[in-house]
Amino acid sequence: MPLATVRTLAAGAHVGDLVFIRVPVRPFREVADATGTWTNHVGIVVDTSGAEPVVAESTFPWAKLTPLTRFAQRSEGGRLALARLATPPTADEQRRMQAAAERRIGTLYDTGFNLRSRRQFCSRYVREVLGDATGIEVGDVETFSTLLAHRPGAKLGFWRLWYFGRIPWARETVTPASLLRCGRLTLEFDGIVFDPRRA
Repeated sequence: MPLATVRTLAAGAHVGDLVFIRVPVRPFREVADATGTWTNHVGIVVDTSGAEPVVAESTFPWAKLTPLTRFAQRSEGGRLALARLATPPTADEQRRMQAAAERRIGTLYDTGFNLRSRRQFCSRYVREVLGDATGIEVGDVETFSTLLAHRPGAKLGFWRLWYFGRIPWARETVTPASLLRCGRLTLEFDGIVFDPRRA
């Protein structure tokens, strides 16, 4: 698996890049299991003008801005992927991304992963910021039923508890996995990121 320092990754980051990590706590681990992938959290680079890139993310308890180094440090085992729109955003689209992300800062996290709620969750946040700025939709909207049908061996016990015994099968959602697999994105990096200053 490729290795890179956070500094190297930061030097090549652009506004609009999607950054995927693996958060090692529930329910995020269960999201990765249900979607059959390693990743369970995603943010979007919205500023590269300072000392390091800034990632906008929807996380518990609300949407916020996080320096790339701190975002990467949260990933289990240092695993990180960086993906970019196949058609690079224009300078105007990058400004619109920043504005779209800023408008959503402070929005409460949706622990129900409901695409139609007034709250946000990570993959919805990133999808909407990109869509508002560029008109390009990334990721697949799926019902819980469709999502879990792709993973017939997925354990449902956690999700039954999470939804108090009633999994909302018809609820629409979008996952980090579907964003990572999206054909409108190119994978720029997928490997292990480390910070030599912390070694």
